[in-house]
Amino acid sequence: MSKAGHASGGSSVAAPSRVPARSEPPYGARASAEDAALVRRLLDGDEAAFSGLVDQYHGRLLRLAQVFVSDRASAEEVVQDTWLAVLTGLRSFEGRSGLKTWIFSILSNRAKTRGVRDKRSVPFSALSRPDLDDESAVHPSRFTPNGSWSAPPERWDEDTPEQLLLQRETRELVDRTIADLPAAQRAVITLRDIEGLDSAEVCNVLEITETNQRVLLHRARAKVRTGLEQHLKRA
Repeated sequence: MSKAGHASGGSSVAAPSRVPARSEPPYGARASAEDAALVRRLLDGDEAAFSGLVDQYHGRLLRLAQVFVSDRASAEEVVQDTWLAVLTGLRSFEGRSGLKTWIFSILSNRAKTRGVRDKRSVPFSALSRPDLDDESAVHPSRFTPNGSWSAPPERWDEDTPEQLLLQRETRELVDRTIADLPAAQRAVITLRDIEGLDSAEVCNVLEITETNQRVLLHRARAKVRTGLEQHLKRA
């Protein structure tokens, strides 16, 4: 069996060898029909299916890995470890989550472990009590002493966000703002707003509570919105 490679970063991961068919599929109700079909192809050693999976997710896994580790080289190693774990773990995939969520969970666990090994601190555990965190999603100067807005968010036309996202300059601004967020906020907004996972999936991938996920996402989105507002004022 030849190897299926990925052009980005010169990575190369071996495609799965053919294994005997199981009497029952290794996935449950939460796996989509597309996931089920893809897992069957992968278990049958379909090299094209594996190449397509790597092409679809390699860059996205690399982006999330870089939240946890100190440099791109370490992130690349984490992604390679993730692909090997995907291949060796396919038979145990039970479909209690979608295939994408399962892959991101593997990546997250390995990236966190590597981050600890590299002595990079990622403050997920410190956020077990978000009610004790005094960070404000919106700067206090925008409120009056009685708690009302002194500088309310500017109103956007219905079509403005979509139009803005089509502009390269604005998208680059969003990317830079997200890249500068604290690690936990960056991970949550990446999974929710870039990768399209729902809240339960994000909690599963990052092993955080729904309350933490909601607080982190709100703060991350507020910072991105503030950055866009400042950009619009200068435009």
